[in-house]
Amino acid sequence: MAGRAQRSAAGPAPGILPPPPPPLLLLLLAAAAVIRTGDGQNLVTEDVTVVEGDVATISCRVKNSDDSVIQLLNPNRQTIYFRDFRPLKDSRFQLVNFSNSELRVSLTNVSISDEGRYFCQLYTDPPQEIYTTITVLVPPRNLVIDIQKEVAVEGEEIELNCTAMASRPATTIRWFKGNKELTGKSEVEQWSDMYTVTSQLLLKVGREDDGVPVICLVDHPAVKDLQTQRYLEVMYKPQVRVSQNYPVQGLTREGEPLELSCAAFGKPQPTDMRWLRVDDEMPQHVVVSGSNLLISNLNKTDNGTYRCEASNAVGKSHADYMLFVYDTTATTEPAVHGFTHLPNSAEELDYGDLSDSRAGEEGAIRSVDHAVVGGVVAVVVFAMLCLLIILGRYFARHKGTYFTHEAKGADDAADADTAIINAEGGQNNSEEKKEYFI
Repeated sequence: MAGRAQRSAAGPAPGILPPPPPPLLLLLLAAAAVIRTGDGQNLVTEDVTVVEGDVATISCRVKNSDDSVIQLLNPNRQTIYFRDFRPLKDSRFQLVNFSNSELRVSLTNVSISDEGRYFCQLYTDPPQEIYTTITVLVPPRNLVIDIQKEVAVEGEEIELNCTAMASRPATTIRWFKGNKELTGKSEVEQWSDMYTVTSQLLLKVGREDDGVPVICLVDHPAVKDLQTQRYLEVMYKPQVRVSQNYPVQGLTREGEPLELSCAAFGKPQPTDMRWLRVDDEMPQHVVVSGSNLLISNLNKTDNGTYRCEASNAVGKSHADYMLFVYDTTATTEPAVHGFTHLPNSAEELDYGDLSDSRAGEEGAIRSVDHAVVGGVVAVVVFAMLCLLIILGRYFARHKGTYFTHEAKGADDAADADTAIINAEGGQNNSEEKKEYFI
């Protein structure tokens, strides 16, 4: 017993090989002996960028293989693969390819905790090492638009906020109204390794924005075409339009009928519509039926402006029709006749539909042009007549006036006889006589 004990202590019995050391111990010893080399080494690898939940592939390649051993270590320097053997018990690591020149390993269901440096080692003399970095991208987990007012009134400024939560890296948020890109103001909050981005948009709405989508679009390397949208709901005052049903074209002549109709569009739809005559009472023979106005027998007393008013919860608007009744034989264009739309505000002017009033307005413009030309001609003719009268009176007063020295003595004569004597005496000095004509 004592002899066997001594042999065991001294070493193994002759002919019996010692047990091999554990493989893990060999790997640790080999890792301890590895030194980091600089440029010119045989190992080649690339950094990996992967979206959370996807598969990352790590490749350790040897440019000039000499059958040296390749192994892969995780950020904690634990061996993932030694040649084609996987000591690490994480089954997400799977061998894709192993040869003397490459060790390729895949990592499935990547998470944030897998991010970091992974080391490729080559057992040469001296050993070589190179690392690759895995970067994990996390797309936004939720994208939400919060709108200040579900229903807005035209002219109001509303606030919209779009939030992209828990992303890595931080997202970039872009705004669109229809196809037009808008500018918002973003704030970034960081929680641990994740980022939450909130973008604020201030938008002044008009009636043309009703039903238009406002889109919040995310730019992030982990996701494409991630967006959400909200449709705007805008309330606005009525838009009123008056149309002439009869006569369809031409003049409104005395004795003929006139039929007008009024149409109003708004949100909410106008519920109150009425006809009135501006600056005068409505004639008794005028018949108003809902949105229609009928005059069965026009006469001169019907001349004036007829207005259709419509209102809803937002406000009130109107459109005017200017009526001028002509004689039964009239064939010229109307001077003051047709449709006008008078906006209640500057905003309403942008949306007024004045197409139905163009014919009447053009006729009025032509008649105004004729009146201006006639007035100018009358002024010119009157000025010429005045000038002729003044010139005629001037020439009548100064017609054929002669100034001579023949009757020079008459200026100082006391009577007619003396003036004749002085004049006769003055004839002897004929050589001094001169005539002046004006």
